[in-house]
Amino acid sequence: MNTTEIYLIAMTVIFGLPYLIWRLGRTDYFAPLVVVQILTGIALGPGILGSAFPDVYRFVFNPAVIQSLNGVAWWAVMLFVFIAGIELDLSEAWEKRRESSITAGLALGVPLVFGAVAALPLLGMPGWLGPKATNWQFVLGIGMSCAVTALPILILFLERLHILREPLGQRILRYASLDDLAIWAVLALILLDWERVGKQAAFLAAFAVLSWLVRRLMARVPERDRWYLALVWLAVCGFGADWSGLHYMVGAFLAGVVLDARWFDQDKMDLLRHHVLLVAMPVFFLSTGLRTQWGVGGAMVFGVALLFLVASVSGKLLGLRLAGRILGWAPGEASIIGWLLQTKALIMIIFANVLLDKQVITSDTFTALLLMAVGSTMLTIPRVTPLLAGASGQNAVHRP
Repeated sequence: MNTTEIYLIAMTVIFGLPYLIWRLGRTDYFAPLVVVQILTGIALGPGILGSAFPDVYRFVFNPAVIQSLNGVAWWAVMLFVFIAGIELDLSEAWEKRRESSITAGLALGVPLVFGAVAALPLLGMPGWLGPKATNWQFVLGIGMSCAVTALPILILFLERLHILREPLGQRILRYASLDDLAIWAVLALILLDWERVGKQAAFLAAFAVLSWLVRRLMARVPERDRWYLALVWLAVCGFGADWSGLHYMVGAFLAGVVLDARWFDQDKMDLLRHHVLLVAMPVFFLSTGLRTQWGVGGAMVFGVALLFLVASVSGKLLGLRLAGRILGWAPGEASIIGWLLQTKALIMIIFANVLLDKQVITSDTFTALLLMAVGSTMLTIPRVTPLLAGASGQNAVHRP
């Protein structure tokens, strides 16, 4: 078979197998389709399929096919991060800055510390620290991975729980938005390269000037032109960030942040996010799975993943409990918000991909973080659903 035919076989597997598992297995309560796609990507990677059926793995995922899939994956994840940047609205957070800053700060800071502490023992063990990482980059990277909230997945969960447009749902989005901004700022700090600091300073200076020009242009053209200009702007920012050593995903996020969501029809933006998740992101999940490794041993990787998961969940719940006590929240609110904000998939996987690309972490560390993200996301709906039901019952009892 030629490369095109093998590529289409790979695409058939990528889109068909997770859907069949999700639909026939009825996994949506504990594992939405996005989680099944990530798990399928892991199963199709070198650690499982490549180990069990090496000839099949080498045939389907040969270098030419992987390179083609990577091209789709790069653009898909850039679009996804770009949309997340556009939808980041900090105006309400500024209006309620005391509540927002206390909650977002504790929701990010406590699990970051817990994750950093969990990373410390790995510094003295071979196989976890990336070849180009300093100790502080590795510890901060793991800490932030444990603190991340997956804002796009959070939106999907809030919709499913029917609280997206409720005051509680809007509060949760406000906290997550502030943390999302902090996540990318910390990533830029981790990636700061003093040997290339001149390039990075040049990129940021050019970005500031071009952002001003793009914003003026966007405000003056019809909406139909804004969509095309936005894609050009995305490609330019991705190139500039990668050229400077920051990584193209940092550029994609910055490209979206400087654009106003009000310039685009919200329904069309929601459809674009939905279609990117449907049409292109499964390829990114597969390419992510192909990067998983078990070089230090499967049991060890699972053990470290469990350590990260405990640090992540306990840190997030403790942080929100502290915020609730300081701000006087109603009973049960801290647990609901904490469990929702601890969901990790997508954004943490994107974050970990950048750390792996820059050799801050190894493939084994990446695999442990990926497993942690999947476990975190699978816990969310089963834990939040009964908590919301209990909160609704209490409101009914206390209703005059």
